[in-house]
Amino acid sequence: MRRTTAAAPSPADHGTGGAEAGLRTEFPFRLPRGYVDEHGTVHRDGVMRLATARDELVPLRDDRVRENSAYLSVVLISRVVTRIGTVDDIHPGVVEDLFASDLAFLQDFYRRINAEGHTRAAVTCPSCQEEFAVDLAGGRLGES
Repeated sequence: MRRTTAAAPSPADHGTGGAEAGLRTEFPFRLPRGYVDEHGTVHRDGVMRLATARDELVPLRDDRVRENSAYLSVVLISRVVTRIGTVDDIHPGVVEDLFASDLAFLQDFYRRINAEGHTRAAVTCPSCQEEFAVDLAGGRLGES
């Protein structure tokens, strides 16, 4: 399967040339806490790809999902996350070892990129109540 990571078309391109710009299929992210591997190394930066129909159907045949429907998200996330730090063999065991807050982050990230098509979220500053958008894909303060 060929993947492209070209930039997503801007809203101005919607319906008028977006196909020429390419479809963005991979999205970087930064976990809130990080995956701790067997050596104690913390991995926070990763990549999630867009899900295919197969990604959503195959877990339904998994015996672990049949026994416990909550396990569906573990199997699904393990199929679409391609890398966390230097770990590129992402399987259900890796996802099981994530902190609950990191799994919740990845579930929300999955929903955003597959249903909404972007990684931005509207937030409100708890101090001044100003509303603004943040990019959940990560990056450092001040970067655009």
